[in-house]
Amino acid sequence: MIKRRTSLIKPNRFPFFYGYVILLFGTVGILFSIPGQTVGVSLFTDPVKDALNLSRNEFSSAYMLGTLLSAFFVTKAGVLFDRLGARYVAFLAALVLALTLLLFSISEYIVDTVKQILNIESNLVTLIIITILFFILRFSGQGVLTMASRNMIMMWFDKNRGKINSISSIAVSFGFSSSPLLLNSLIESYNWQYTWQIMAFSILGFCIIILIFYKNKPEDYNLKTDGITKKTASKKQMVIEKPKDFTLAEAKQTRAFWIIGLILAFNSFFVTGLTFHVVSIFETHEYTRTEAISIFIPISIIAIVVSTVANIASDYVQHKIYIYSMLISGIMACVGLWLLNYTFGVYLLILGLGVLGGLFAVVNAVTWPKYYGRKHLGAITGKSMSFLVLASAIAPALFSLSFTYLMDYKYVAIIALIYLAILLIGAIKFRKPA
Repeated sequence: MIKRRTSLIKPNRFPFFYGYVILLFGTVGILFSIPGQTVGVSLFTDPVKDALNLSRNEFSSAYMLGTLLSAFFVTKAGVLFDRLGARYVAFLAALVLALTLLLFSISEYIVDTVKQILNIESNLVTLIIITILFFILRFSGQGVLTMASRNMIMMWFDKNRGKINSISSIAVSFGFSSSPLLLNSLIESYNWQYTWQIMAFSILGFCIIILIFYKNKPEDYNLKTDGITKKTASKKQMVIEKPKDFTLAEAKQTRAFWIIGLILAFNSFFVTGLTFHVVSIFETHEYTRTEAISIFIPISIIAIVVSTVANIASDYVQHKIYIYSMLISGIMACVGLWLLNYTFGVYLLILGLGVLGGLFAVVNAVTWPKYYGRKHLGAITGKSMSFLVLASAIAPALFSLSFTYLMDYKYVAIIALIYLAILLIGAIKFRKPA
């Protein structure tokens, strides 16, 4: 890790533990990644594909290919996080994300200009341009900005990591669940182009915040995690055993790494596919657009409750309980999708996704440093993030193909249930790495 001395803010001179400042701005950083997340893209699907004269399958394919490309670079970004720290990695990611949103807002003009220059009217030009934009959008937003902001928070806390993550998770869950309503209001009040521009300029402003307040870890400023000092620490806190710092290669040799990574990937797959086509999915069962979007509120409430309890308990209980619970809630969500034409199915879908999302917030943030240490956290979480990005890339296209050829989205649930069954068998001998 390269230490940087130039900074307007000196964490070791703060009147209180600087980790709480990190908690605030790291959480805000995760929220600013929303434009690069599926929840931030899904409401633009219909207006953008119509404006660019793309079919649902073509638009989903561009999204898939762009996201797939980004998956190959996220692990490298994690290694860069370990070397350069959160401040510079998050700044570059936010800057690129903002510029990409500006390009998306004028994508019609870009496509028309390129077609005129090449004298080609084929939709292939449109697909290539949108795929490239999706690649940059997903890599910078969903991948790097999220990872850097979340890892930074985890670097500043150890004993109280679960409790701190519960605070961050509540804010993130509320922000993600309410964002579809906010974005839908902006799109209807203005249009999709101006909405993307509004988000872009907001993120450019946040870039300044990142440079001022983002700090990588407390040891760089002669501080300890959780704000512990010799005066305030109990004897037990001073001799607390730290987990072994696994390298990425060592982590990949453990069963826990793959089970955790794959169940997190399932959450990314299912939530992405559902969110991307949420309006269309519910319309096939005669629900309105407003009713479709409104499911995110109860899902968020359940997720907040689950993540709060699970985060606080995470400092004391075995995390394999969370893994098994994620598998069970994933099965519930799949059954809910299959039975969506019944009211019971809607409730089951909401409950399953709520529990799954709440536990995802805990496992994806707290379990990695708890199991594998902090020294190579960027590389390990970067590799895990590549699983998530890969899963989220496949989801929209698979959901779209199910609807196009089978006239219903529910058949994806069969594939998902088979996947979860295999994962459940593999998790029988799950344990914390020695």
